[in-house]
Amino acid sequence: MIAVVDYGAGNLRSVEKALQALGADARLTADPEAVRRAERVVLPGVGAFGEAMERLRSSGLDEAVMAAIRAGKPFLGICLGLQLLFEQSEESPRARGLGLLRGSVRRLPEAVKVPHLGWNIVAFREGERMFGSIPEGSYFYFAHSYYPEPADPKLVTGQTEYGISFASAVRMENVWAVQFHPEKSQKWGLQFLRNFLSA
Repeated sequence: MIAVVDYGAGNLRSVEKALQALGADARLTADPEAVRRAERVVLPGVGAFGEAMERLRSSGLDEAVMAAIRAGKPFLGICLGLQLLFEQSEESPRARGLGLLRGSVRRLPEAVKVPHLGWNIVAFREGERMFGSIPEGSYFYFAHSYYPEPADPKLVTGQTEYGISFASAVRMENVWAVQFHPEKSQKWGLQFLRNFLSA
């Protein structure tokens, strides 16, 4: 079973349905034990960093997510689910993130339209299995006002240009995380999810 972590954020159902369309046994769950038992875990979401962390902590889902990651289970963070893996965010300066990845989440520059809504290219690292069978120059769908700034550049597997060049995909061992929405990115988004299901 794939646990799609339900902590009251937006856009959860579309992630569940995209995985189910690929034949996966994906289920929304707010039960920490179900997250711990799952074969794979997906942390999606659209919303505010601080509020999301408060909900994760108050429900015990933060510890369940970290336990699944430490157990080596394939994990995918999407959009806000990527940002929550970091230590902190300019969106909610007093809130602590999960802290799995060192670094911060920054606001997109004022020189560009914020939020960043729409299609953009992800320039991914050659040979990166996250993007297996996806051609160079492929577009993915974005909807965000903040972006991650990892302390370790070696974690970055994909970059996108939008006023600046920012990390739009990162990977650390069994942890995959992307700023774009694969569930809204049509053909190549579904291929990305297939790659995760076979990880």
